[in-house]
Amino acid sequence: MLELQELTTQVRRDILRMVHKVNSGHPGGSLGCAEFLVVLYNNIMDRKDSFEMNGHDEDLFFLSNGHISPVFYSVLARAGYFEVNELNTFRLLNSRLQGHPTTHEGLPGIRIASGSLGQGLSVAIGAAEAKKLNNDSKVIYSLHGDGELQEGQNWEAMMYASAKNIDNIIATIDLNGKQIDGATDDVLPMGSIKDKFESFGWIVVEINNGNNIQDIIIGMEKAKSLTNNKKPVCVLLKTMMGNGVDFMMHTHAWHGKAPNDDQLKSALAQNPETVGDY
Repeated sequence: MLELQELTTQVRRDILRMVHKVNSGHPGGSLGCAEFLVVLYNNIMDRKDSFEMNGHDEDLFFLSNGHISPVFYSVLARAGYFEVNELNTFRLLNSRLQGHPTTHEGLPGIRIASGSLGQGLSVAIGAAEAKKLNNDSKVIYSLHGDGELQEGQNWEAMMYASAKNIDNIIATIDLNGKQIDGATDDVLPMGSIKDKFESFGWIVVEINNGNNIQDIIIGMEKAKSLTNNKKPVCVLLKTMMGNGVDFMMHTHAWHGKAPNDDQLKSALAQNPETVGDY
């Protein structure tokens, strides 16, 4: 548990340093999902040491809200998919680490280009169906923003998954209640997301503290135990945007804004180096 917490702290440092270096990127949601992705890749997923694009006989993950690429890149690098020092190239011209993940440069760990919001669930469902057709018993995981659910394609995908009994997928919704223009309830209220998923025929698991490593482990293990029950599984992960940096929390202002020099110094002081900076 301590090892996972130390890794999460280091991932936060990576996020902050990446977006600061190029004065560009999305730290808020990345910081909020650091614990989740660290746990997913280092505790929950059954994955191979070497990257294979076909993903046969291993759990797969698809990031739908691709703008939180800083946390995804950091977790992938720290999990050994590519060298940690490549994080230095984030958002630079000709880098494999673009602002939204892309596949044309062949970055290990990236299976789809994402960032055009609302499309990731459809892709994940397709991958889940492919596993069934290939008699592959492993699980598909995906991550989506709550504001992203305002995109209509999600709801078509939800209907399809339940209608076709896609029960080898776990779709996690990052419920931080904020998006680029403000609170989700102010921009476009969605009511009870739990009720909506359940009415669409999904099994719903709630993780009430999505920034607590133990709670994430318990919740995700429960979700995995509920697969293969003729219904898709949704995890509602309640997180804090900007978690771990006091001045970035409780506001949408850091959805897509980089810290300046003084702010970076303050943020890093709140997250002392653990595993080692790149």
